[in-house]
This record gives sequence, structure tokens and C-alpha cells, in this order.
Amino acid sequence: MAGFLFRRLLNYVVLIVVATSLAYMLAAGALNPRANYEGRNPPIPPAVIDARLTELNLNDRTPVFERYLTWAGGVVRGDFGRMVTGGSVNEDLARRIGVTLRLITIGLVLGSVTGVLVGAYAAVRQYGAFDRVSTGASFFVLAIPTVVLANMLIIAAVWVNGLLPQPIVYVSGEFSAGLTGGFWARAVDRIQHLILPTISLSLGLIAIYSRYQRNMMLDVLGADFIRTAMAKGLRRRTALIKHALRTALIPAVTYFAFTFGSLLVGTTFTEKIFGWHGMGEQLVNSIYTNDVNSVAAISCFAAFAVLVASLASDVLHAVLDPRVRVG
Repeated sequence: MAGFLFRRLLNYVVLIVVATSLAYMLAAGALNPRANYEGRNPPIPPAVIDARLTELNLNDRTPVFERYLTWAGGVVRGDFGRMVTGGSVNEDLARRIGVTLRLITIGLVLGSVTGVLVGAYAAVRQYGAFDRVSTGASFFVLAIPTVVLANMLIIAAVWVNGLLPQPIVYVSGEFSAGLTGGFWARAVDRIQHLILPTISLSLGLIAIYSRYQRNMMLDVLGADFIRTAMAKGLRRRTALIKHALRTALIPAVTYFAFTFGSLLVGTTFTEKIFGWHGMGEQLVNSIYTNDVNSVAAISCFAAFAVLVASLASDVLHAVLDPRVRVG
């Protein structure tokens, strides 16, 4: 198992380098930091603009590959460069990574676990009321874009809060400014701010995993080894959980890394809509301000996050499938 994971890790490291390099090249070729200095009154002398852009390693008159080598040399030393405003990319992202990881981790666990349970139970109760309702709800959620779904949740929350003396959820921000009280008061406040963006992220995952897990579970339920286990006297519930569900989970954990990538995309819109100052919001702002170094750094973080998700998927795969451990 250790050899299997080591080989996978080497592959993922190479993919991170390739993905991050391509992201930098694309950002450097598509974004125009010089436009940030144009149209000002009084106009800024071109020599001053060139000197400033060269200082930030953003001068479009320097060859792209030369700028990339400068940036990559800094990344090797742990420095992702400077933003268009002159601030450190490292310091800015350090404040935002925790925000994004908090959203992603909770949404990922809630969405994947709930989706697997819903899909497995729907397969066991095939064509029953729960199966039909969950199928219809899943297709309804999948048909709605993340932006629309988030705004629907905000409208529903505002309407519900209007009926209550105290709001139970908040629609914007990570916490209430100027909140007084102890640890529990602050914790409850953060949970109230976390509910809507978490639901927005997890609903799509629940819909995806429930459909995927239902199909995998149906394939396993008709397999010979399940009928043999029950024929030997194993209780139906034990056969379903110990054998059927475990086998059906193998394709689901393989799919885990791909859904994690889509979750990162969903976080970009979710943070912007709900006013969470995380990596997704910064990605949108960086593209708008032609901040090449920030865009490349966020792409590197996204690639690394997908690497971690892929490794977690490989570990779960090895735990569920003994053939991987033997190989």
C-alpha cells in the first residue's frame, strides 16, 4: 500500500507543477496589469509604469517565459510574489485559506456522506416513495446553477427571518461585527453565518453522490456474492452494510477527487454571493484587477487541494479494496 501511495504522490506532484505553470502562462498572457495605470488624471509617465510593473514582475514588455522563471524561482523559496497593489500574495492568501477550507471541508463532508447514505437507501428501497422523491429532488438541484441556488436560499432565509423575532441564519459575512459575549456566543454566531453557504455547497454534492451511489448500489445488490452471503445465513442488514455498501463505495471514493474540484469552483461563487472573504472571492477580484501573481497562486492552491483530495481518495480506495493493498 505504501508503494502504491508513493507512486500516486509522485504523479500528483508532477501534475501540480504542470497545472500551476499553465495557469501562470494563461494568466500572464490574458491579463493586462498595465491597464490598471491607464486613464488616470494626471496621466502616469510610461517610464514610471514600466518601473513599477518590473518591480512587481508584471511588465508585459518582459518575455512571458522570463517572468515565469522569476515567479517560479520565488515559489520554490515559498514566495508567490506581490499583488498589483504592492502587498504580499503570501500574507493575503494566508488570511483567506482558512475561510475557504472551513467552507469546503464542512460542505464536502456533509454533502458526500449524506449523498452516499441517501443513494444507498434509495437503492435498497428501489421504486419506493423515498427513491422517487430523492430522484426528483436530485434532478431538480442538479438543474439549478450554483448562483441561482445561492440566491434562492438567501430569499428563503430573509423570508423566514422576517417571521421570527430573532434571525436564525445570516445571509452575508463570516460573523457579526461588534458582537459581544463569550466563546459560545461567538461560536453560535459563526454557525449562523455558516449555514447558508454550507447548504449551497453541499446540496449539489448530495444530488451527485446520491445518484452515483444509487446506481453503484443497485449493481452490487444483484451480484452473486451478496446472494451467497445471505444464503449462508448472514442477516440482510449485515450483508448490505458489510459487503454491498463497502463494495459500492469503491467507485464513489474514486470519484471523490473530481467532485472536490467542482466544489472549489462552487466556492468561488458562494464566497462572492455570501460575502465570505476567501480564496474564491479573491480569484474573482484578482482577475478583475489583472493580478497575475494572485491568480497563479490561487491556481497552485487549488491544484494542491485537489492533490490532497486525490490522496485521500487513494487511501480510502486501498482501505475498501484489498487488491490495491496487495498490489
